[in-house]
Amino acid sequence: MAKLVIIDDEAAILELMSKLCRAAGHTVFGCTSGMDGIAAIRQQQPELVIVDLRIGDVNGLDLVSMCREQFPGTAVIMVTGHGSVETAVEAMRLGAFDYLTKPFDLGDLIKTVNHALARNGSAASQPAAIPAPSTVRSSSSSKLIGHSDAIQRIFEIVRRVADNDSPVLLEGEFGVGKHMVARAMHEASRRSNAPFKELQCSALPEETLEAELFGHGGSAQTGIFGRAGGGTVHLAEIHVLPPRIQAQLNTFLDEAMARRSAWNTNASDFRLVVSTTICLEEASKKGSFREDLYYKLSVVPLKIPPLRERREDIKPLVDHFLKELAERTDTRAKGMDSYALEFLEKYSWPGNISELRNAVERACAFAEGDRIRPADLPTKVSQQIEVPTHQATNGTTQLPIGSPLDDFIRGQERLFINETLKYNNGSREKTASMLGISIATLYRKMGLNQERKTTA
Repeated sequence: MAKLVIIDDEAAILELMSKLCRAAGHTVFGCTSGMDGIAAIRQQQPELVIVDLRIGDVNGLDLVSMCREQFPGTAVIMVTGHGSVETAVEAMRLGAFDYLTKPFDLGDLIKTVNHALARNGSAASQPAAIPAPSTVRSSSSSKLIGHSDAIQRIFEIVRRVADNDSPVLLEGEFGVGKHMVARAMHEASRRSNAPFKELQCSALPEETLEAELFGHGGSAQTGIFGRAGGGTVHLAEIHVLPPRIQAQLNTFLDEAMARRSAWNTNASDFRLVVSTTICLEEASKKGSFREDLYYKLSVVPLKIPPLRERREDIKPLVDHFLKELAERTDTRAKGMDSYALEFLEKYSWPGNISELRNAVERACAFAEGDRIRPADLPTKVSQQIEVPTHQATNGTTQLPIGSPLDDFIRGQERLFINETLKYNNGSREKTASMLGISIATLYRKMGLNQERKTTA
């Protein structure tokens, strides 16, 4: 096994990464400051350094440059937040082996460590076994969760195509779980012990995106496909690729297919999954996306339905999020009141699974005791409940539960007045007479006192 130095000024993150790497058999020296990290590197001369991009006293990029110049036999993995992906790509140019974007699955960390050590030719580079899930807590999950017919069909497709190397196209709204489906496909495949690499195409400017896809300084192995090392590459929001890069990707895939047997396996062997929030076929017909590239990417098309179309999946998802949050915070899992769950099941969830996860986490933060109640839910969820209207209409109306009664009454009163005004073609005199109130009262309830004085 190898010697590792891990540098991160967030003690909890440092502890989790160190715990995982030690469980994989490596010797780990953890440091919460850049200067301590530099001292550990000079003293231990490790095979691998894992460093956060933003540490208080030292710039992570400076540390990458130092390792390249003073310790060329030491590989570096950069850890960065979503908003710093462009800077992480700069770290690749400076000599970093790879980067991980927070929040990442801790299982991905050990795979990237194994790959870095193997690529670096370390004597301690034999792949370490990935600890069982119970060994560490992960910040996210690749599990597909749900009981609906729609999600069960997705389970079956994932099972069938997991070991098929054909490209997969995932389509669905923001937050429906395209990332989880892509990861589940990777975890179910023979490539599960290799890295899972993901790139958000909409997050980078064109030049940086090109370098991240196809390599830096003319080296294909520094691009995301080269770093996959026999694993899976997930390109999210593929429809935003500029035309020039679409053409490059089209040519790259042609060449990869034609020359795969001749290329170094680590450089060319990968499974491609792409995802989009739009209908890519329609985009290709309109000319905003290359038609030949569309057909290459859509060998296995899979549309993921929004959460509002599979409401029976809400309860198992909620149970999973509650358990996941409890594990992450070392607390006892909270329960969900049945009435609160009813609100969750009736809400439309325009943000899909991502919005549901955030709502559950917020509710846990606000809940007193071990049970989440309707008042703990976000206002937009808890104040929208449908109740039957008059029996003759067989319709429903929404009640803003949680609002003050006076506010509700004023709102209903204003609505009734406006509808009566429409009925009377805008005549305020007829409206006041029909409602059985004075014209002065009508003006006051409509907030038109000043206009009444002006026109009198």
